[in-house]
Amino acid sequence: MASAAAKQPPKSAAKSTAAAGGGGATGGAAIPLASPLMGGLNKKKKPFLGMPAPLGYVPGLGRGATGFTTRSDIGPARDANDPVDDRHAPPGKRTVGDQMKKSQDDDDEDLNDTNYDEFNGYAGSLFSSGPYEKDDEEADAIYAALDKRMDERRKERRELREKEEIEKYRMERPKIQQQFSDLKRKLVEVTEEEWLSIPDVGDARNKRQRNPRYEKLTPVPDSFFAKHLQTGENHTTVDPLQGQFAGLNTPFPGGLNTPYPGGMTPGAGELDMRKIGQARNTLMDMRLSQVSDSVSGQTVVDPKGYLTDLNSMIPTYGGDISDIKKARLLLKSVRETNPHHPPAWIASARLEEVTGKLQVARNLIMKGTEMCPKSEDVWLEAARLQPGDTAKAVVAQAVRHLPQSVRIYIRAAELETDIRAKKRVLRKALENVSKSVRLWKTAVELEEPEDARIMLSRAVECCPTSVELWLALARLETYENARRVLNKARENIPTDRHIWITAAKLEEANGNTQMVEKIIDRAITSLRANGVEINREQWIQDAEECDKAGSVATCQAVIRAVIGIGIEEEDCKHTWMEDADSCVAHGALECARAIYAHALQVFPSKKSVWLRAAYFEKSHGTRARRLLAKARSSAPTARVCDQLTTVSVWCFLIVLPFSFLFFYLISMTTQLATIKLKSRVFMKSVKLEWVLGNIAAAQELCFEALRHYEDFPKLWMMKGQIEEQSENMDMAREAYNQGLKKCPHSMPLWLLLSHLEERVGQLTRARAILEKSRLKNPQTPELWLESVRLEYRAGLKNIANTLMAKALQECPNSGILWAEAVFLEARPQRKTKSVDALKKCEHDPHVLLAVAKLFWSERKITKAREWFLRTVKIEPDLGDAWALFYKFELQHGTEEQQEEVKKRCENAEPRHGELWCAESKHILNWQKKTGEILDLVAAKIKNTF
Repeated sequence: MASAAAKQPPKSAAKSTAAAGGGGATGGAAIPLASPLMGGLNKKKKPFLGMPAPLGYVPGLGRGATGFTTRSDIGPARDANDPVDDRHAPPGKRTVGDQMKKSQDDDDEDLNDTNYDEFNGYAGSLFSSGPYEKDDEEADAIYAALDKRMDERRKERRELREKEEIEKYRMERPKIQQQFSDLKRKLVEVTEEEWLSIPDVGDARNKRQRNPRYEKLTPVPDSFFAKHLQTGENHTTVDPLQGQFAGLNTPFPGGLNTPYPGGMTPGAGELDMRKIGQARNTLMDMRLSQVSDSVSGQTVVDPKGYLTDLNSMIPTYGGDISDIKKARLLLKSVRETNPHHPPAWIASARLEEVTGKLQVARNLIMKGTEMCPKSEDVWLEAARLQPGDTAKAVVAQAVRHLPQSVRIYIRAAELETDIRAKKRVLRKALENVSKSVRLWKTAVELEEPEDARIMLSRAVECCPTSVELWLALARLETYENARRVLNKARENIPTDRHIWITAAKLEEANGNTQMVEKIIDRAITSLRANGVEINREQWIQDAEECDKAGSVATCQAVIRAVIGIGIEEEDCKHTWMEDADSCVAHGALECARAIYAHALQVFPSKKSVWLRAAYFEKSHGTRARRLLAKARSSAPTARVCDQLTTVSVWCFLIVLPFSFLFFYLISMTTQLATIKLKSRVFMKSVKLEWVLGNIAAAQELCFEALRHYEDFPKLWMMKGQIEEQSENMDMAREAYNQGLKKCPHSMPLWLLLSHLEERVGQLTRARAILEKSRLKNPQTPELWLESVRLEYRAGLKNIANTLMAKALQECPNSGILWAEAVFLEARPQRKTKSVDALKKCEHDPHVLLAVAKLFWSERKITKAREWFLRTVKIEPDLGDAWALFYKFELQHGTEEQQEEVKKRCENAEPRHGELWCAESKHILNWQKKTGEILDLVAAKIKNTF
C-alpha cells in the first residue's frame, strides 16, 4: 500500500490523505490543498506539500491510522478455513487453504532420489515449469498416436481379459438380488391365503402417539342459551357454592368482577335465539329458491334436501385455470378479428359451457346468431344451449333466416313433445324442402302404414333417385303394386343392384321361385350394360343378408350368378373354399351350401371338394346321405377320378355316423368286389357289422378281409376281440398268435395276447409273451411298461422295481416309464423321482400329468391345477389328461371350472390315451360323444395314487 501511495501523483496523494485522516468529506475534494485558493487562506505552507511521498511512506501511520484496500484491488477476501465454492469437493480440497497448499505442492517438483526410476525416470516432469512450445505439442501428438496404435493392438485381448475378470468377480461376489433370485421365483407359489396371513410390521410408537386424543367439540343448542338467559333475570341471591366452585372473582360471565355482571349484560332480556334460528332458515330458503337449472327450466334443488343436486352447481372442467383464460383470450381475439366466423362463436360458447358459465355461453351464441345469421351450425348450437320454449323460439327465428335447412327442421321436430306437433313441423318442412330424403324418411316413420304408403308415393315423385324410398314403398304395397313400383324404380335408377335383389325376394316370398334365377341374371346383364362394375364381394354380402332374412332361393341364385366373376381358373377352387368358410363364419349356411354345390358341379372329380362339402353337411346339416350318395354314384364313374379318389370317398362314407349309413351297407358291400379297396375300408366295414350286433357277418367279412390283407394288424386284433367277446378264448388266442406271425412288430397285438393270458390266470405264460415281445422289439417303452404292471398286479413289487430300473436304462427318455416310476416309489421319494423325470423328459405330457397327480395326492390344489393346465396345453389330444383334469375339478373345483374343462375337452376332441381309448373304442360306446366319454372315463378313475 505504501508503494502504491508513493507512486500516485500529488493530487491523488492528497485525496488519499484526506480520506485516511477521517475528514468528513469522503466524496473526495476535487481542489488540492496546494491550490492558489488554499494558499491565500493558509499563509504558512508546509514544505512537503506537493512533493512525492517517500519510499515506504504510509499516510496516517504516525497517529495510528492505516491505509485500506478495496475488493476491486485484490478481489474477495477469503480466509484459509473458508469452504470452497464446490459443494461436492473431495476430502483434502474442501477449504481454501487446502487448495492453496495443493497448488504449491504441484508447483514444487519432487526431484528426490526416491522418486527416480531407472526405466521411467522421475515420476514428475523435469520440464513442466518450462515453456510449452510448438515442437513440444508435435512430440506429444506423436507419442499419443503411438500409444493409441499400441492400445488398439492389445484392445481385444485386454477386453477379453477384463470380461473374464468381471465374470469371475461376479461369480465370487454375486449381488444381493442374485443371491435371493431363487427365493423370488418361489414367491409365485405363495397362495393368497398365505400372503394375507403374513403379520404386519408392528408400530414402534408409544401408546399416546398411536392413539392421539383429539379435542372433541360439541355445539351447544340454542335452547341452552335461551334458558340461561331467562333464568339469569330471576337471580336475587348468590349460592354459597358459587363462591367456591364458580368463583366470584372469575373473569367469566356470572362473576362479580366481570365486565358485564349479572343483569348488566346488554340486551340480556331482548335476545331471542329461536328467532335467530328461524331467520337463518328463512335466509337459506330464499337463497335456495333463487337457484334454478337454466337449461331445463326446473329447479335442481330439493327443498327438503338441498344437497341432492349440488353437483350441477360445480364446474365440470378439471383443467388449469390459466388454460381457460388463454383459450378465452384467443377466442376473443378470433371473434374480434373475424366476427363473421361461425366456429369462433361456437367454440367460445362451448368453452363457457364447460367451465360452468352457462348464461355467458348463451349470450355469446345469441350474439353469434346476430353476426352469422346464415350459419346453420350457430343456430343449432343456440337451440341446444337454450332451455325449452326459448329453444323453440330460436329455431323459429333460424327457419326465417334459413328456410331450406333440413337440420334445423329436424331439430325443430325433436323439440316438440307431441306427435301431432312433430308431424305438423315436418309437413311444413316438406313444403319448403320437398327434395330432402331425410325429411321424408323422418316424416314417414311417424305415420301409420296406410298414411305412410300415401306419403311414400308422393316421396318417390319428389325424390325419384332414392333407393330407400322406393324399397320402402314396395314393402308397403301389395304383390302386383310392388312389382310395378320396382319396375318404376329400375327405370329411374338403372344402376342400383338392391332393386333387382328386392324384386327377386318379392318373387320368392310369393312362391314364384322360377323367376328368381331369371331376375338375378337379368340384373347382372342390365347393370353391366349401364356401366356398373360387378363387385363380387358386395354381391356375396347381399346374398348373406338374403340368407339371414330367409330368402334362400335368392341367396343361392346370387351366389351362382357372381361366384365365378373376377377369378382366374386356377384360383377357383381355393377361392371358393375360402368363400364357403367365410359364409359359415358369418352364419350364412345356405350361401356356403350353394358355393359347395357350384364347386361340385365344376369339380366333380375333386376329392377334397367332396370331403369339404360332406364335412360341412355333417356339421351343419342333415343332407349328408344325399350328398355322399351322389359322391358314390359320381366318383367311380368319373374318367379322371383315379383309384385313390374313389377309395377316399368311400372311406369318408363309412367314417360318417353309422346311423346314416345303415341303409348303404348292402349296396356298399356288393360293390367291394368291383372296386379294389384298401384295408381301411374293410376294417370300417367289419366294425360297422360289429357295432350293429351282426357278429356272424362281422366274422365272415373279417375272414374275407384277411384273405386280401393278412399283414394288416387291426384286422387280426378285431378278429381276436370279437372271439373274446364271444368267450372263445382259444379262438382268440389263435387269432392273436396268427396275427403276431404276420405282424411281429405290432405292439397292440402283443399286449392283447398278454392280457388274454393274464385274464385266464396264466401269469407265467403272459410273462413269457412279454419277454419274447421285448426280444423281438427292443427299446419299446410300451412293452416294458406292461411287464412292470404285470408284476405289480401280481403283488411282486420288488420284481416290478427291478424291471423298471432295467426299462429306464434301456429307454431313458420314455415319458410313460418315468411317469409310472414316480408312483412305484414310496411317498417320501416320489418328489425326488418326479424331479428326475422332469430333467429327463421336461416337455413330455405323461410326466407333466404324473406331477399334477402327485400334487393332487398331496392336496396342493393350486399347483395341481396349474400342472393339469400345462399338460392339456402341451398335448390336447391326450384323453387321459382331460379325464384326470375333469375328475380333479369334480372334487375340488366349482361348477364353472368343471364346465370349462368339459367344454375345452369337447373342442379338443382327444383320440389317444390308455384310459380314454379303452372307453372311446368300446363297442357299446360307438355312438357316444366326447363329453359323454369324458364322464365315463372320469367315473372309472380312482384316487389310488
